Amino acid sequence: MSMGSLYIVATPIGNLEDITDRAKRVLSEVDLIAAEDTRHSAKLLRQLQINTPLVALHDHNEKQFAPVLIEKIKGGLCIALISDAGTPLLSDPGFSLVDLATSSGVEIIPVVGASALMAALSVAGMPVDRFVFEGFLPAKQRARQKRLQSLANESRTIIFFEAPHRIISTLTDMKDIFGGKRLVSVARELTKVYEQVVRKELDDVLGSFATGEIKARGEFVLLLRGMAGKQSSADLPELLKVLLDELPPRKAARIAHKLTGANRQELYKLILKLKGKYDST
Repeated sequence: MSMGSLYIVATPIGNLEDITDRAKRVLSEVDLIAAEDTRHSAKLLRQLQINTPLVALHDHNEKQFAPVLIEKIKGGLCIALISDAGTPLLSDPGFSLVDLATSSGVEIIPVVGASALMAALSVAGMPVDRFVFEGFLPAKQRARQKRLQSLANESRTIIFFEAPHRIISTLTDMKDIFGGKRLVSVARELTKVYEQVVRKELDDVLGSFATGEIKARGEFVLLLRGMAGKQSSADLPELLKVLLDELPPRKAARIAHKLTGANRQELYKLILKLKGKYDST
């Protein structure tokens, strides 16, 4: 029996009309569909009038179950991988399966379609020639801040996914590390009924959440404008004044060092001078 194939199939991120004809055909013709959440995917398949059997492939069983699926493909079955929404593997399960398929000589076929990442990037009004995808930031604040600090000198557009219960904390950490004037695009509930895309400076975006203009509900994609370039030494006092408005001196010096590459001790001395002027006025 000839070997089957593994299809990586993109499904809608909200609007069912975004399913492609090819995706519908593949999902109806394969022998088995591996889904992140079979209950969620069963609803989609019913809407599409597709009766292909479903099996669960998620974070908790993927490493153990991937070899089973590969053996089925080697035995001649064709299997499709789908996530709850969008393109599989992008902050979703599937890497272990695809990695094993690659090393096993299994044919892997992409069936392209919806992607929250690309949809948000296309409407953000930010540079798209070079960008970096960071996925979900760590849930714990200290680890999240450490990850963000590692991106302080990143000049490319930076893309994140974020959950509604962490969106305010994440934006606040971004403001503390990148400054309140950095541009951010907040894309919420893309292709769904309450779709919203807001592009503002971090200060203003946090204000929009406070006033209720943006609600902390649904799925979020955040796009942060990359750093335009290193500040010159002439710009340092102005930069430090902005940081001192929000941060204690040592943290301000640390972030200014990351942003400019200037000596941290010299920055701290300059901060103390500036702070002395503030305190005396």
